[in-house]
Amino acid sequence: MTHLKTFATAAALIALPSLAFAQDAAPGFDEIGPYIMTTLLFCMAGFLVFFMAAGFAMLEGGLVRSKNVTMQMTKNIALYSFAAIMYWLIGFNLMYPGAFDEELMAYPDGWIIPGWVGPFFSTTTLDPVGVAAADAALDYASIGSDFFFQLVFVAATASIVSGALAERIKLWPFLFFVIVLTGVMYPISGSWQWGTGWLAQAGFSDFAGSTVVHSVGGWAALAGAIVLGPRLGKYKDGKVNPMPGSNLALATLGTFILWLGWFGFNGGSQLAMGTVGDVSDVSRIFANTNMAAAAGAVTALILTQLVYKKPDLTMVLNGALAGLVSITAEPLAPSLLGALLIGAVGGVIVVFTVPLLDKLKIDDVVGAIPVHLFAGIWGTIAVTFSGSATLGAQITGIVAYGVFTFVGSLVVWFILKAVIGIRVSEEDEINGLDTSELGMEAYPEFSKG
Repeated sequence: MTHLKTFATAAALIALPSLAFAQDAAPGFDEIGPYIMTTLLFCMAGFLVFFMAAGFAMLEGGLVRSKNVTMQMTKNIALYSFAAIMYWLIGFNLMYPGAFDEELMAYPDGWIIPGWVGPFFSTTTLDPVGVAAADAALDYASIGSDFFFQLVFVAATASIVSGALAERIKLWPFLFFVIVLTGVMYPISGSWQWGTGWLAQAGFSDFAGSTVVHSVGGWAALAGAIVLGPRLGKYKDGKVNPMPGSNLALATLGTFILWLGWFGFNGGSQLAMGTVGDVSDVSRIFANTNMAAAAGAVTALILTQLVYKKPDLTMVLNGALAGLVSITAEPLAPSLLGALLIGAVGGVIVVFTVPLLDKLKIDDVVGAIPVHLFAGIWGTIAVTFSGSATLGAQITGIVAYGVFTFVGSLVVWFILKAVIGIRVSEEDEINGLDTSELGMEAYPEFSKG
């Protein structure tokens, strides 16, 4: 044993000169540090946004009736999983065609496959500057971290649709829609802004996705709600019949999880953490994001007290989420006061657009359309107050995303309705989707009386 130790020591001493030479030749942290830090930013922010999937599940599970909770859990884990596969199979390369090496017919890292769709169905026109920017993106962080970070945004878009159409839609038609939305529709429209496409070149600005993510989900949900129709008994004899959720504690937990995840959503969208300035910007984004959420919640709390004479918890929860959606288009430029005002308007929007939808007999179970569509539009317009874009460019983007997503979603929903049907039978809806569609209940002990 002693001889082996002596031999190992001698070998180590012999290796020291070459080791020192290798260390001298290796790049220093000043060179590789930005790459490491930005890659970590993408990964850690991506983990937070991934956790938002749990937030959506808990929020929806709390706001639907107990007989439909298992269905919402099933939809949420299935939609995330389908989104992950479809964004790999088609979506990423559709959204970022400039990052694809057409000579190699692959991404430079080689492991994201098949990756062949983009070059043939590219939806953006990249000028030389755009191509250079896309190529440079592969140098400042790993392609794996970038892919993962973009993927979790796609899943969030699909989750928005899930809650709005709860309690009356069949499972598989919904998942077929998710496949189209996450594999084709979202990546195409996303490329217009984040893939250096025509809207980016026209001056449209959406930092983290008030329109690119949230309004897209809202438009898709609105189209689905119109085609699907309201729940049985929701609107009867000219009255709106409340259908309280099963667990407001669960809904509140879901909102806090979404609030937490939003720090990754907005903070990661800084897309760099290699300098002191980048780190400072990320911290400002965190502070503004938090302020907007708080302002949205407080505004909804006060308004419901004034309007309904009692505070409404569901409005307060959605007020916080609307504040978050509102600040997402530009979470860096505003001051804390500016973020407060932007988020507060989001809270106002929720309180007054939820009853507006009821007047139009558009049944949105969780308030996803007011939160993600209406507040998303407001947040996109609010970018102009910081001088980050012109009103004309922002309106152009809002209209472009609205027309493309709403019309495209209507087409897909109508096709699904005609081919396989999208709504459960009246009997199944009355009994609940948990037993009729899945054959299991979330709370079986309570149904046995």
